[in-house]
Amino acid sequence: MELFKNLLNKYISISLMLRIFVGLVIGALLGILLPGWTAVGILGRIFVSALKGIAPVLVAVLVISSIAKAGKGLGRRFSMLIVIYLLSTFIAAVCAVCGSFLFPVTLQLSDVGTVAVGEAAGSLGEVFTNLLTSMVGNPIAAVANANYIAILFWSIILGVALKTTASKATVQVVHDLSDVVSRVVKWVIQFAPFGILGLVFSTVSENGLSVFTTYGHLLLLLVGCMLVNTFVFNPLISFVMLHRNPYPLLLTCLKESGLQAFFTRSSAANIPINMALCKKMGLDEDFYSVSIPLGATINMDGAAVTITVFSLAVAHTLGIEVSFASALFLGVIATLGACGASGVAGGSLLLIPMACSFFGIGNDVAMQAVAIGFIIGVVQDSVETALNSSGDAFFTATAELYDKRQNQKREQYSDYK
Repeated sequence: MELFKNLLNKYISISLMLRIFVGLVIGALLGILLPGWTAVGILGRIFVSALKGIAPVLVAVLVISSIAKAGKGLGRRFSMLIVIYLLSTFIAAVCAVCGSFLFPVTLQLSDVGTVAVGEAAGSLGEVFTNLLTSMVGNPIAAVANANYIAILFWSIILGVALKTTASKATVQVVHDLSDVVSRVVKWVIQFAPFGILGLVFSTVSENGLSVFTTYGHLLLLLVGCMLVNTFVFNPLISFVMLHRNPYPLLLTCLKESGLQAFFTRSSAANIPINMALCKKMGLDEDFYSVSIPLGATINMDGAAVTITVFSLAVAHTLGIEVSFASALFLGVIATLGACGASGVAGGSLLLIPMACSFFGIGNDVAMQAVAIGFIIGVVQDSVETALNSSGDAFFTATAELYDKRQNQKREQYSDYK
């Protein structure tokens, strides 16, 4: 027992990024050299299942606890942050539209079989209806099914109810519970190297390294749009608000949050890391303890890029002429749809058929694009999650600094008067 404890401590003492990199290399080598060792892939499935299982519980208890303990005067910051989240997601969609027009991509749809990946969304009206009805669904079922829109809605309601009626002791119990669940998530993430090993092994053994060349153009477009949004448009939003160089803050968020999210591929599971980062940056705990879980649900720049690029790629493949105005409206659809995409594995991919229906493209054809998305997901989903999760911390800091700046202006104006 003592030996096991010592080995575990030595394992944890090694940098998580180094352990993940080693797992990635070993997984790729095993996938190339020993593709028949299918049991290795179980590690990836276990890791993903563990994250999917604990993440909804984490979001629920964090939001309930944070709102129950929140102080007054946060409303202005939250309204500003929601606007920033939605604006950033829309800009990401527009960036994807421009990229798809400048560098059009076609897909080998005839060579890709359809796969059973779950029910996809239909029309835009259906998306709105589904979002509204799922939002008020059974809260227990919401946690069980990872319905993050409903989790967020009921957590806010329960948090407000606790804040107005419960004793301080009860609120403290809920807060302690959120700390316990956060600790469990950190434990799960410590075993990410084994999960990454299994995920990379499965991808390489099933599709080979050719997956990175066959769909290289598509991957470059997706990743390129996400990187432009990360390093150009998101900093631009921060600069306009703060009138200061945003890149030191951005690089900190990418290093502390983006790298972790890239490998775990789960914005919800990355919440404790973002919370620790916000604490390290000296932000208001009452604010970031709610804004970070909120961002994990509605700040979906990467998802908007994925939906837009894939939908336009299908349209280009079929020879459908798409006007720039129609493509911009597609960006609006992608923005709204992306906000509800976080609760399902590959959630952004499942909204591709909904976006394709805007161009009159049938579900059977669109689902072939979804299949391609799952094949290249080892790269696409990783970059998407890194963009989304690092953006949560980046914009939380931006919103708080902006609020402080406005307060200073008001104080100066009051002194002047």
